[in-house]
Amino acid sequence: MKFNKQVLDIDPAAETARIVEALRRNVRSLRRYGAVVGISGGLDSSVVLALCVRAFGLQKVAAVMMPEKDSEPESEQMARRLAARFGLTPTLEVITPVLDGFACYRRRDEAIRRVFPDYDASKGYKAKIVLPQNVLDEDMLNVFSLVVITPGGEELSKQLPVREFLQIVAASNLKQRTRMAMLYYHAEVNNYAVIGTANRNEHDQGFFVKYGDGGVDIKAIGHLFKTQVYQLAEYLGVPEEIRRRTPTTDTYGAPCNQQEFFFRLPFETMDLLWFAQEHNVPLAEVAQVMGLTEVQVRRAFDDFTRKLRGTEYLRLAPLDIK
Repeated sequence: MKFNKQVLDIDPAAETARIVEALRRNVRSLRRYGAVVGISGGLDSSVVLALCVRAFGLQKVAAVMMPEKDSEPESEQMARRLAARFGLTPTLEVITPVLDGFACYRRRDEAIRRVFPDYDASKGYKAKIVLPQNVLDEDMLNVFSLVVITPGGEELSKQLPVREFLQIVAASNLKQRTRMAMLYYHAEVNNYAVIGTANRNEHDQGFFVKYGDGGVDIKAIGHLFKTQVYQLAEYLGVPEEIRRRTPTTDTYGAPCNQQEFFFRLPFETMDLLWFAQEHNVPLAEVAQVMGLTEVQVRRAFDDFTRKLRGTEYLRLAPLDIK
C-alpha cells in the first residue's frame, strides 16, 4: 500500500448503504424497533441521525436534545435545524436540574477555586481545561492546564495539580452520564436502541466517558476517522453550518474545541498520521507525504500511543471475578 493524502477517502454512498443495513440488522438482533440519538448540533450526532432516519424511517427515530447551563446556545439551535432538515421533531430535555442535584457545578467549582480563588461562575467567570498544542514541536506529556476567563475578558492559565484535575473531570463527567441515562429512558419507553455517536478518534484514543457517551447499544460510526465522517456528512446532506462548525466539547463554560482539549492536532493531520502508524508506514515516507520531519512524526506517534495506553480501561468490559 502506498501512503498518500487520499488514503482515507471513502465511497460515501457505499459506506452509507453498509452502515444502514448493519443498523437494521443489529437493532433487530436486540429485539428493538427503532433508534434513539442524542443530538447536539455537532457533526457526529448529525451524521448518525441522518443514518438512522435512512435505516428506520421518521416514525422510528427519536432525536433528543440535552442542553445544560454551560452548553453553547447555538448548539440547541443547530440541533433543531438539523432535526427539521430530516423531518423530525426533537425532544428537549434540559439536564441542568439533574446536574444541580448531583452537585456537578459545585464540585467542579470547588476544585477550580483551589487553583484560582477568585473564580465565581455566578459573576461571569468561565473556565476550561486544555492540553499543550505543540505536540509536533516538543516532547511533552499530556498535562492539562486550567484556563479561567474573568468577567473582564482576561485569560489566566495555570497547570492543573492532579487532585484538582481529577475532581474537575469527575464532576464534568456527570454531564455525559446524565445524558446517557436520559437516552436510555427514551429508548426503553419506545423499545428502541441507543445509537452511539462517537467516531474512531474518540473511541480509540479515549475521548469519551465510560458509561456516559460510551455506554450505547450500537456504535454507528466508531470505525470511521473524523475526516471520513465529514465525507459522509456532505453526502447525507448535513447542513453546511454544522459541517463548517469547529468541533467543540460543549462541556465547559469557556469555549473549548476538541483539538485544544484533547486531540492536540487538526483532524486532517492527525487522521493520516494515525493511519500511518497503524499500518507501519516508514517514518521517512510519512514525513515526506505530510511535509513534516521524522522527529515530528515520531512525536505524534508517541502521543497516540500514550493516549491508547492511558485510556485502555475505558474500553474494557466489566471484569468478571469467578
